[in-house]
Amino acid sequence: MLLAAAIVSMVVSGCSEGEKEKPTEQKVVQKPQQQETAQTLYIYNWTYYIPNQVLKDFEKEYNVKVVYDMYSSNEEMFTKLKAGGSGYDLVFPSGDYVSIMIKENMLEPIDKTKIPNFSNIDPEVLAKIHFDEGSQYSVPYMMGAAGVAVNTKFVKDFDKSWSIFNRDDLKGRMTMLDDMREVLGAALKSLGYSVNTKSLEELQKAKELVKQWKKNIVKFDAESFGKGFAAGEFWVVQGYQENIFLELDEAAKQDVAFFIPKEGSAMYMDNMVLLKTAKNKDLAYTFMNYIHEPKVFAQIADFLMLPSINVPARDLMKVKPNYEIADLARSEFKEDLGESLKDYNQIWQEIIVGE
Repeated sequence: MLLAAAIVSMVVSGCSEGEKEKPTEQKVVQKPQQQETAQTLYIYNWTYYIPNQVLKDFEKEYNVKVVYDMYSSNEEMFTKLKAGGSGYDLVFPSGDYVSIMIKENMLEPIDKTKIPNFSNIDPEVLAKIHFDEGSQYSVPYMMGAAGVAVNTKFVKDFDKSWSIFNRDDLKGRMTMLDDMREVLGAALKSLGYSVNTKSLEELQKAKELVKQWKKNIVKFDAESFGKGFAAGEFWVVQGYQENIFLELDEAAKQDVAFFIPKEGSAMYMDNMVLLKTAKNKDLAYTFMNYIHEPKVFAQIADFLMLPSINVPARDLMKVKPNYEIADLARSEFKEDLGESLKDYNQIWQEIIVGE
């Protein structure tokens, strides 16, 4: 999931809004022994990906401090860490970067006995994970996918399919993401192929389909599509629901249909990982377990308007997500492409600049 913004650094502290009754499913771990000088947990995460109140409540409950730095892309995070950016305990990479960081020997294996709330994670979600089989180095955080938003004031009838981008009658009113994996992934799923295919024949067919779509869209755009959609400039956009709905007022939301196409999409799973260089590992485990307490996870999922991968948290959510876990049944996680990445880059360039 990908909310673009500049890196920011902040230290959060404060009081919670009051105690809430703990659900019966909640499992707790023993709190770290309190010391005169509060322990500090250093987190590196996506921008605006955890509500400030969750961090404040954690600080209060465990008498600790949290230093929370933010990044806007996996590449930015990885480059900083490889360039010597140290001092972090927990990082939140997407699945394909989890596998890369494992290969680079950057991650500490996860001791699940220290995260009893891991059992709250949906087994069907865990079964989809191939970037870290058995979650040996990562703890799932949030799962989602890019979908399609339609302004129903202007588009009355439509199929919940990627084929909407084939419609000549919507030419000049649609955009797709400026994102190689997302756009090629959409085409590959439309053709019945994997979003992680390494077949040049399948990639060539996907390229031809995207070139057809390109004739009807205004542009490939990963930055301003949400604002353009909110302004009525675009009627159909590929994008992440959080980027779209944050631009809309409550009245405008009533005229928006957001769906994950029936063919499936390229999914993301953002994960909590423990760096080998972490100096506060016990506190990091406490935090990971805290995140998967049902009432805490429900608060986060409500904030992001995303479906909950934490099963007991689903009954505690107050905001209806814009799509459900079941809507992702035919979607796939993006995985590390290895040597095939150069093929994807070449085909994407041919699409962008033309042949």
